[in-house]
Amino acid sequence: MKEQGTLADNILYFARALRAAGIPVGPGSVLDAVEAVDAAGISTREDFYWTLHAVFVKRHEHSVLFDQAFRMFFRKRAYLEKLIAAMLPQAPPQAEKPAPPGAQRVQEALFEGLKQKEREADEVESDMRLTVSDRDVLQRKDFAQMSAAEIAAAKDAIARLVLPLNQVRTRRLAPHPRGHIVDMRRTLRSSLKAGGAVIDLKYLGPKLKEPPIVALLDISGSMSQYTRLFLHFLHAVTDARKRVTTLLFGTRLTNVTRALRERDPDEALAACSSHVLDWSGGTRIASSLHAFNKYWARRVLTQGAVVLLITDGLERDGDDTLAFEMDRLHRSCRRLIWLNPLLRFEGFEARARGVRTMLPYVDELRPIHNLESMSELVRALSGSASKDYDPKHWLKQVA
Repeated sequence: MKEQGTLADNILYFARALRAAGIPVGPGSVLDAVEAVDAAGISTREDFYWTLHAVFVKRHEHSVLFDQAFRMFFRKRAYLEKLIAAMLPQAPPQAEKPAPPGAQRVQEALFEGLKQKEREADEVESDMRLTVSDRDVLQRKDFAQMSAAEIAAAKDAIARLVLPLNQVRTRRLAPHPRGHIVDMRRTLRSSLKAGGAVIDLKYLGPKLKEPPIVALLDISGSMSQYTRLFLHFLHAVTDARKRVTTLLFGTRLTNVTRALRERDPDEALAACSSHVLDWSGGTRIASSLHAFNKYWARRVLTQGAVVLLITDGLERDGDDTLAFEMDRLHRSCRRLIWLNPLLRFEGFEARARGVRTMLPYVDELRPIHNLESMSELVRALSGSASKDYDPKHWLKQVA
């Protein structure tokens, strides 16, 4: 009876950890799990795993979180091994594998409750003093200089960014209360309801629609940290707006739009990494833009698309090919915004050959190195181009 009570306590604590990690687990599921384990018995670790999995996991995307939580929880506490040790021999240790997506989030959720009481007395006073200050520091801190805890806080802040739905006029017509064209079909249908005695004119006007967003991200070694955090932003945007296309380029071009549609952000970024073979490698901007203009431009650059080009522009071959591809890309979209993390330096000058080649063909040149610059980008996407980020400013410096 004592072991059964200890097992129930462990299942309860495990369920709380799952709920903290993002899996919806209620008291009813805990009772069902205890009854299911009691009915199935504990013969092997796998049987216990799948018994709890059948009760707690209701959606496919929660399987990864459950798997990591189960292995971390029962490995640290070594509870199941003690119960099964008398029946089964110990398995030989296996080589450690790289942490799957969501491992860090699950580990923090599992052991957060153990230190909560110790932190409460220290944080009651410090939180009141430093919350606003820490938030300001985090907003301005460079992504490349952040610690693991600061990066986790930055990911949460990025997920809360709301992209304004800027609508543009299209060539298609839609029902409009103050339109300029009579909609004969809707007018006749409405008049039939009144027996033809009353004719209420219906009008058509320009149809408004959110413009597509196309993101081209540099994944070379110098851009790796910035690209990973911007992918979190694109994951949140892709979830809210379905007309978002994301392509990664280093030495080749890779479309990761479908991978970013995974609901869990860690699983989405893991899928992106599995599709890309040249992460943190070299940079071939000209050849990557050529591949995009040839194979993807006609598919995704429609209805006034906005292109976000995220790269530092350090292209070794800044020749006429790069200028031609940049000009073609600029003519194909409504607005081309270049996001360059090198702008975080106050003394930035467009001295590199690739940067000078690309500048004449972009509408805006913006920094993208911290949360503050990312928030400014979100506000800029809902309005027109800003003079503060006019690329002509840097062209005059090197003229």
